[in-house]
Amino acid sequence: MKAVVLAGGYATRLWPITKNRPKMFLPIGDTVMIDHVFEALEEDDRVSEVYVSTNERFADDFRAHLAERPYEKPTLSVEETSDEDEKFGVVGALAQLVEREGVDEDTLVIAGDNVISFEISDFLDFFEENGTPTVAAYDVGAPEETKAYSAVELDGDRVVDFQEKPDDPQSSLISIACYAFTADTLPMLSEYLSGGNNPDEPGWFIQWLQNREPVHAFSFDGAWFDIGTPQSYLDAVAWELDGDTLVADDAVVEDTTLGDDVHVMSGAELRDVSVDRSVVFPDATLRDCDVRDSIVDEATHLANIDFSGAVVGAHTQIDGA
Repeated sequence: MKAVVLAGGYATRLWPITKNRPKMFLPIGDTVMIDHVFEALEEDDRVSEVYVSTNERFADDFRAHLAERPYEKPTLSVEETSDEDEKFGVVGALAQLVEREGVDEDTLVIAGDNVISFEISDFLDFFEENGTPTVAAYDVGAPEETKAYSAVELDGDRVVDFQEKPDDPQSSLISIACYAFTADTLPMLSEYLSGGNNPDEPGWFIQWLQNREPVHAFSFDGAWFDIGTPQSYLDAVAWELDGDTLVADDAVVEDTTLGDDVHVMSGAELRDVSVDRSVVFPDATLRDCDVRDSIVDEATHLANIDFSGAVVGAHTQIDGA
């Protein structure tokens, strides 16, 4: 079995912290987001190779990251885009990867920017038991909440209706960016695209596929975060830290109050500061500040200000005195 980790987006809604770094390298606890996926795939013997699908702009970042890690399975597969306006869409990029890499086995496709609480190995167990294309499904609690996602209706575990971004959803169950395709399904990506269908979200392909052959859903409880906004990133950090703080050994924290779900990274300096539910990146300096629900990027110098719900870009200097 092969795996594809989708990591080709530009994360414009998280700018400035993702303008010059892949979103997947944002820390979640003591490691970065995408490493949670890599570690799970590394441990599953069924997965022989992992294709990391990214773009030209961030390809060197991924090469450097993988060179520093002990993983044996990942192979970088670069789509020929370097800007948001050039993107092929997820389905288009996936079809190109399948052709480019000659993928002809059962294949797991998972987003590198999703944080999930279920074990990927359990999802693959379910896929192998059913032998059909499979999606991971999560209950968001109310049909109204599914309008931005893919609404799934089930008969048992079988998908009987699948609607991408429905106007009038009838289900609170959504499909998240974790899919397993049989080898026979992969050529259907090209068939789907050649018919002029939407190349963007995988849900459009699943909706099309579900009308042609059986599709099953692996339903899970627990946590799921689609990291696309500063708030969703902080939510994922809070879930991982579970009320604790995570402070690097070489960070300087003096006369400072650290509330719940605070991550302070290497080289940061906090003096006379109150921080709650926030992330402070390496080498940032905060003095006489009150910080809540915020992200402070690296090498930032902030003094004498109070702020909440802020995203402060790297190398910013603000003194409110």
